[in-house]
Amino acid sequence: MPKAKKLTPAEEIERLRIPKPGEVLGVVEQMFGFDRLRVRCRDGHVRNCRIRGKIRKRMWVREGDVVIVAPWPVQGNEKGDIMYRYTNTQVEWLRRKGLWE
Repeated sequence: MPKAKKLTPAEEIERLRIPKPGEVLGVVEQMFGFDRLRVRCRDGHVRNCRIRGKIRKRMWVREGDVVIVAPWPVQGNEKGDIMYRYTNTQVEWLRRKGLWE
């Protein structure tokens, strides 16, 4: 198998995922184990979230990481799914653009 090409910081920012309507940015507060964690979201809610199966084994999520949360249609103020995790370089770009404080 060929090696995956490592992205330069410029290429990484070029492909940056911005929250879609209905999604919110948040920071991971606490890990509960397996794929569950507590996230403090920018809309003021603290949600119990799970890591989606598609990204569960592809990216590691740790406490303090900035993530995109998709609230559930039912119990949306309490629960949600982690859609994406930002790297430190991407978080700095979000700060410069005014999307993250």
